[in-house]
Amino acid sequence: MPIRNILVVDDSPTDRQYLSDILTKNGFHVATAENAEDALVKVKQARPDLVLMDVVMPGQSGFQATRTLAKDEATKNIPVIICTSKGQETDKAWGMRQGARDYLVKPVAAADLLAKISALG
Repeated sequence: MPIRNILVVDDSPTDRQYLSDILTKNGFHVATAENAEDALVKVKQARPDLVLMDVVMPGQSGFQATRTLAKDEATKNIPVIICTSKGQETDKAWGMRQGARDYLVKPVAAADLLAKISALG
């Protein structure tokens, strides 16, 4: 299934805009969420093809939201790529254990993001 619809989850308006711009310029339809709780609602409603998930957000973390999506029968097949400033190997390993399909460290290079999306599609 080709990836066309992507939900960008990040509490930073700058990061949401940056990722959205890259994606829309490359033909993707983008929706956004400012926090994990909002993201979980939007994923259930809109069923995006992919979720780009920040980790450090107020309230629930991106790790928690990724785990919730991965354990839910209705959303477990929607891939999550974590996009975060947390660049330690332990962070990456933890993110992958929560159910993420891939992991990118900010600042995200457009070419890297598009390559990761292409590999999933």
